[in-house]
Amino acid sequence: MRLAIVDGYTDEPAGLGVPPYLDVYARYVAGAAELAGVETVHYFTIDTLRQDWAKSLSHLAEYDVVVVIAGVTTPGKYLGGTPISLDEILDIGRVEGPVKILGGPVAKFGYGIEGGTVAVPPSKFRRYYDVVVSGDVDLVVYRALTEGLEKAVPSETHKDFYLVDEFAVRGAKIVLQHPNYGKNLIVELETYRSCPRYVTGGCSFCTTVAYGPVITRSIEGIVKEVEALYKAGVMHFRLGRQADFYTYMAHDVGREDFPRPNPTAIERLLVGIRNAAPGLRTLHIDNVNPGTVARWREESIQITKLLVEYGTPGNVAAMGIESADPRVVKINNLKVDAEEALEAVALFTKYGSARGPNGMPYLLAGINFVAGLPGETEETYRHNVEFLKEVLARGLLVRRVNIRQLLIFPTSRLWPKARKLTSRLREHKRRFLLFKKWVREVFDREMLRRLVPRGTVLREVFTEVHYHNGTYARQVGSYPLLVYIPTRLELGRYIDVVVVDHGSRSVLALPYPVNINVANKRILRHLPGMTRDRLKALVSGRPFKSLDELRQKVGDGEYLNYVSF
Repeated sequence: MRLAIVDGYTDEPAGLGVPPYLDVYARYVAGAAELAGVETVHYFTIDTLRQDWAKSLSHLAEYDVVVVIAGVTTPGKYLGGTPISLDEILDIGRVEGPVKILGGPVAKFGYGIEGGTVAVPPSKFRRYYDVVVSGDVDLVVYRALTEGLEKAVPSETHKDFYLVDEFAVRGAKIVLQHPNYGKNLIVELETYRSCPRYVTGGCSFCTTVAYGPVITRSIEGIVKEVEALYKAGVMHFRLGRQADFYTYMAHDVGREDFPRPNPTAIERLLVGIRNAAPGLRTLHIDNVNPGTVARWREESIQITKLLVEYGTPGNVAAMGIESADPRVVKINNLKVDAEEALEAVALFTKYGSARGPNGMPYLLAGINFVAGLPGETEETYRHNVEFLKEVLARGLLVRRVNIRQLLIFPTSRLWPKARKLTSRLREHKRRFLLFKKWVREVFDREMLRRLVPRGTVLREVFTEVHYHNGTYARQVGSYPLLVYIPTRLELGRYIDVVVVDHGSRSVLALPYPVNINVANKRILRHLPGMTRDRLKALVSGRPFKSLDELRQKVGDGEYLNYVSF
């Protein structure tokens, strides 16, 4: 028996699987296949298959089972990979020979790739795939392999994490087949499913509540998976697969919309992970409900301090504020009003903004806005701008602001209004674009100046792609800061850089320290205080042996703080 897993990448409110991130789906499926006795399990990313598409399709035909994982419900812009296209999903579905199984958000919610649109429903794929899994793809694959395809129920879901924990440990070694393995690979870890706000239906647009009542994974199960991943060589971890990390094992889950956090359980989890992976380089989280932070301040302070103590710097608590318009908040059953959201941002600024050894603050808030929600008017964007202005006025820190347009899926409560809402999105497109432009050009630029002032040294940024005559690089972690280096460097290596200027969503940085005797002009001219005359004197006077010699021939200036010989 030979089974192929095609990772078309996933991006959900709770879970990210676009490289360098690896979500849980492929790992769980690999573990299920091994437990079922499959001899050969091969993992492919969609980007790998694209290198020779026709040959890749022919190769997939040689397998007994092909499992495709895909689904973007919170679309964004990606540096490390491009999610599978609709045509590519259909192409793989046309491959003759193997049993073809489609899983992930695309099979549960539908295909969506761009905000402001309506998703293609899962029924689209049933004529191409033997099984379109609306439940848990790992469990359905396991049933198909052990009991036969005809007995596999596409809608079956896990009632607890008993089998998941087994699959996760067995499937950990699939990381060795990932293209980013040994480089900047970061794996998602699941702590619980669905959202505590399931009891009131959650936010109007959300797909997470469609997973049903919350089921919580044990600390022991998570720690055993971390231990297996660490033994396989994984060094970067993100506790990203949950609606709100601060409500892991919270009191009154299933009864309260905003259950009281459980700092004791979270400390046990973090200590367990640290003991299982003592040499890890990244331990971050993703989602935090701002309503939890606003309503349970003392418990949230405790958890924030724990993440500073046991986590690694550069961490981001992504908070779905969605809108600062009180009318939109009420109509869509959102989490917080504007003042509560500001209180949550202030808490992270106070307790998480200490700068760590990699140059970044330990833990700051991230803010998510969703445009196009019911009740939105021109006034909504004024509220959002005023909210962000207040963040600046109060001296608060935010790692990043994410702005996306509404994407409507069949499982969402907004599905019956899909046509009307997408029409209104087109009407409001100008307002949306003006708001986004203001955020990027005014708010983001000023916030980056506060977060990483000129002269900040960022350690271990990983060079990822070339762009024109420069290189984009990022640290590994949750929503890492995008760094542009104005020269083409070797890709796939870690370097230290120093920030010299700020853009709207990225910073300009130079390799640190700048070797004054070998650096090219593209690097040298960006040194702070470097004038045209100084640059000419520097290049003509090389090599230099000391700062005194450099100062004497080129002149004094801030640039001296960044150089070496």
